[in-house]
Amino acid sequence: MHTDDLDWRTSTFSGGNGESCVEVAFLPDGGTAVRDTKNRALAAHRYPAAWTAFLTGIRAGDFPRS
Repeated sequence: MHTDDLDWRTSTFSGGNGESCVEVAFLPDGGTAVRDTKNRALAAHRYPAAWTAFLTGIRAGDFPRS
């Protein structure tokens, strides 16, 4: 799958300026892709479904700060 075919979303932490943020897209295999909005021609970083599970755990507080 080419990354242009994905449904990209701008990070909620981007600040809204459109120049210094990242976009994320969910992959059909359950993984996540991340790209830099300043240069969309660069290859997106792809993370397996395990990354999504890790982020879910962080949001749920499964990894408390020490």
